[in-house]
Amino acid sequence: MEEKKYVGKKELWMFALGAGGQGMIYAMMSSYISDYYVNVLQLNLWFVLGLMLLARVWDAINDPLMGMIVDSHTTKWGKMKPYILFASVPIAVLTILMYLSPDLKGTSLMVFCAVVYIAWGMCYTMADVPFWGIPNIITPDTKERGSVISFTKIINSVGSAFPEIFFFIASLVLPKIIDSSNVVEYGKKKYLIIAVAVVAIGSLLYINSYFHIKERVVPPIHKRQKGEASSLKRVFTCKPLMLVLLMGVLSSGRYMVQAAAIHVARYAFYIPTGKYKGVDLASLSYADRVAAIDASVGLVKTVFQICAIVGMFGATLLMPALMKKIDYKKLLIYTCIAGAVSSLFTTLIGWFTNNLYACIPFIIISSIPLGVINVLTGALIGDGLDYLELKTGYRDNGLGSAIQGFVNKIGSALSTCGIIVMYMLINIDPSEMYSATAVKSALDLTHAQNFAVFSLVSVIPGVSLLLCSIPMFFYKISGKEKEKMIEELKAKREAEGFNVAE
Repeated sequence: MEEKKYVGKKELWMFALGAGGQGMIYAMMSSYISDYYVNVLQLNLWFVLGLMLLARVWDAINDPLMGMIVDSHTTKWGKMKPYILFASVPIAVLTILMYLSPDLKGTSLMVFCAVVYIAWGMCYTMADVPFWGIPNIITPDTKERGSVISFTKIINSVGSAFPEIFFFIASLVLPKIIDSSNVVEYGKKKYLIIAVAVVAIGSLLYINSYFHIKERVVPPIHKRQKGEASSLKRVFTCKPLMLVLLMGVLSSGRYMVQAAAIHVARYAFYIPTGKYKGVDLASLSYADRVAAIDASVGLVKTVFQICAIVGMFGATLLMPALMKKIDYKKLLIYTCIAGAVSSLFTTLIGWFTNNLYACIPFIIISSIPLGVINVLTGALIGDGLDYLELKTGYRDNGLGSAIQGFVNKIGSALSTCGIIVMYMLINIDPSEMYSATAVKSALDLTHAQNFAVFSLVSVIPGVSLLLCSIPMFFYKISGKEKEKMIEELKAKREAEGFNVAE
């Protein structure tokens, strides 16, 4: 007998396209903000490191707080949906402000950047936590929920690739139409143009999803009894959810493949293109040197992005089928170990040959776990919430989604912090590399410095993937245990009059 489907194709596509728009905006921040702060605005490295750490400490408070707000309030427009509208405009404005490059210097510039960055994180949390809680309320069926998450993550991954495409196009086109005689000022204009394009398209897709999503799953209202555990305690004592949280934090290094790629493109490789092939950089004028290095950066960044897309998006594309045939736990463990082994080969090639193209197949393989983890995190959290509901009678969807949001943001921040620390360790001074009088390339660094930067996308992701598989060995919601849980939860819901709208 065919199981009932709750989510129609149009609703699924509109929700997924909204996720694609969100992916565009998030990638604009996570993949480029470190390069923008360090190499374009040339902010103090200690300041950038401190800002990222401070923002994550605040997120540790802000994300669960938002989850509790979502769980405890229902508006006349719905429980999760309204935040899509409430937060979309502030996020759009703050994303553009983040790349606006105001005419400020020193402390004033740092204060501006700190305020905008932290405000962006707060507004993004306001949208992200409820948005990724939606799969738990548009269908009560576990398998359909998994399908919704996997398909939505596919489109989310497609959206996250758009800023990379814009960056590559901008690297080819903008030097021809914008004055690049000052590399820093050119970089500011380049990033602002890309940010405006991303925000315009991403915001429209994201806001549109509000009008097509239906909240169907309405859990019974439980009034907290005296002596009963709070929502925070329930979630943070739920072992399956905490194992997923630990797995997500340990997998933070996987973000390096995307977040550090622009830095690797600047400081690990120089690949001349077009009219600059076979030409000695030292013989070029300042403007031509800027154009040559910018073209190389665009090419190397694109190679990494294509590898990430093939590996990550390819895996994401296959996830709906794989999730039906392979247990979530096994799927995550197997792919993470394979990715770690592949990263080892990438590291060896990088050290002995410094040949970017020889690394391509291994970068692709090590990117596969990115897609797997991105999809399975949401699905595993959904299963964890099922377990929580079965054991306690409560289903804290908002707090569960907050775990996923926190995992994503802590991964992005730790990646940025790792990049900044690497700059400090190998003594790269962006103000010396990019100035109004001189612009340098990877050729001006030592082999050890080149490889140290390259390790950000080889050594660190590999170690991270290996570590993140460990908590999954202790995750018990799989196989027959999961089937048993689903049946018990179904019976419990029927007994309690759990309401599901058509």
